[in-house]
Amino acid sequence: MKMRGLDIRGKSVISREDDEMKKNILALIFGYLGSILGLLGLWLFNRYVLMTLALNTRMVAAIVTYWVIAFVPLVIMIFSEDKLTDYGFLKEKIHYQILTGILLGLLMSVVFTLLPHLLGYGRYVNAGKNYLHLWQFVYEFIYCILAIGLVEEFVFRGFLYHKAESILGNEIITIIVTSVLFGLFHFIYGNILQLFATSIIGVIFCVFKNKIKYCTTLSLIITHGIYDALITIWNYLLL
Repeated sequence: MKMRGLDIRGKSVISREDDEMKKNILALIFGYLGSILGLLGLWLFNRYVLMTLALNTRMVAAIVTYWVIAFVPLVIMIFSEDKLTDYGFLKEKIHYQILTGILLGLLMSVVFTLLPHLLGYGRYVNAGKNYLHLWQFVYEFIYCILAIGLVEEFVFRGFLYHKAESILGNEIITIIVTSVLFGLFHFIYGNILQLFATSIIGVIFCVFKNKIKYCTTLSLIITHGIYDALITIWNYLLL
């Protein structure tokens, strides 16, 4: 009877693990597809609506509407009863997390934007934004951190990384899978070379988070935002 009881409990545990695995797989699939649909919706909005708005309204709308990309992953997070700590957000030593994000953002900018400019390849790392006024550069930092950095890091190094790691159980494979998904996510705005480069950046962000002390998802939001925003600065100064 004891053996039978153990067998029943063992099957019950396995059944729960299988159910959890299925839930994580579905969450990853629907979360990613939801982000893609959000991106397509954002692209249509930017193409046909955004530029018809007054400047002040447009500036706010550009940030707020970018969050639609994270809508489906956020809904899944709530129904799955996940916590932000599951996605790499921590409460401890936030000032160190912020400082780490700033330093890594500056490092990324020097290596992947400034050096190509100095070597004569600046046109390949140009975001196509030819800003001239101080307020434009200030807004670019706000937009890149509160929209692009916040949303993409929550979705890819937070939500998708957590789900993929739960499914795959292997750090290296999880990094590769989520980074490839990150690269493919940029299909609307990039060519094959840019998709590959974005995947590499995804790998780097994952390594930062996994290997550097005090580097959390918050850190990566700041790193991502600063890296993207500084592209316009180098473009202004060096092109």
